[in-house]
Amino acid sequence: MSELLSLKSVQCSYEDRVVVRDLNLHVNRGNLVCVLGPSGCGKTTVLRAIAGFHPLDAGEICINGRPVSSPGYTLPPEKRRLGMVFQDYALFPHLDLAKNIAFGLRHLPESRQQQVVQAMLEVVGLEGMENRYPHELSGGQQQRVALARALAPQPDLLLMDEPFSNLDVELRERLSEEVRQILKKQGITMVLVTHDQQEAFALGDQVGVMHAGKLLQWDTPYNLYHEPNCRFVADFIGQGVFLDGKLTSPDRVKTELGEYQGNRAYDWGEGTPVEVLFRPDDIIPDPDSMLQLEIMQKAFKGAEIMYTLRLPNGGRLLSLFPSHADHRIGEKVGIRIEADHLVAFPKT
Repeated sequence: MSELLSLKSVQCSYEDRVVVRDLNLHVNRGNLVCVLGPSGCGKTTVLRAIAGFHPLDAGEICINGRPVSSPGYTLPPEKRRLGMVFQDYALFPHLDLAKNIAFGLRHLPESRQQQVVQAMLEVVGLEGMENRYPHELSGGQQQRVALARALAPQPDLLLMDEPFSNLDVELRERLSEEVRQILKKQGITMVLVTHDQQEAFALGDQVGVMHAGKLLQWDTPYNLYHEPNCRFVADFIGQGVFLDGKLTSPDRVKTELGEYQGNRAYDWGEGTPVEVLFRPDDIIPDPDSMLQLEIMQKAFKGAEIMYTLRLPNGGRLLSLFPSHADHRIGEKVGIRIEADHLVAFPKT
């Protein structure tokens, strides 16, 4: 795969405050990538810098091997062959769908504009709705129109800024899957920024986790969940609980729940105090287990129930049980540990 986008040692600031520092990443043609992080981490600034809306203090941004941003130089956004989808859709309320989608095609003959509009309506599943206005559409349909408008000029790169945050959870999940299928089928390269990890995991071939202006890990969703490279990523991605333990050998840790062997080796030395991450899917229900823990809380999630379990020392664990295993708060249940991807960090 050829590289489409690269950011090399990028730094951005607002006035005297640095908000993105020493950021490096590259995106191959046809890949869908997401930059994920909490509010204020710098992810939207990264997107604005890629788009040409924010200057660089240091580093370089290249698209198709061509420098588009460096200190003192910013190629205008309209010359970068980009499509953009915003959080608020930014549709023109006084224009029908056809005119909204054709907005970036005014350089083409009208007959060609109509062809592209019809093709885009078909791509996003809104055939026959070209004469409707944005206020006549649902939130999900408006988002599809915004996507069609962004794709109509055939951009080299699609940028999406929190595109589903105004939608309810069920629609957000469904639309994420649909958009991924559309972009993959069209061979579009995408960079999305979001604070929602489910959205990032549903859309991204690769996901970068940002914190305090730094890109901490750039990896597949699977590796971010099972192989986090620092405590922030481990804590931010998914759910889980850290328990105190000690390293008994490079690949074994001992906690109050017992001694466990993982799939990685640590070089911190025997006896090093550590914090061990246990995810809910590491804690398996087992009625015959000697390890019986009291249920403190329960949360019904449809196919599963999330139980919060009390440990002997007063700590807690999270565990997912099949939803037909409906236990009462205060009841004791048997569990066993299946932590194949053992994640530990030195205790500070």
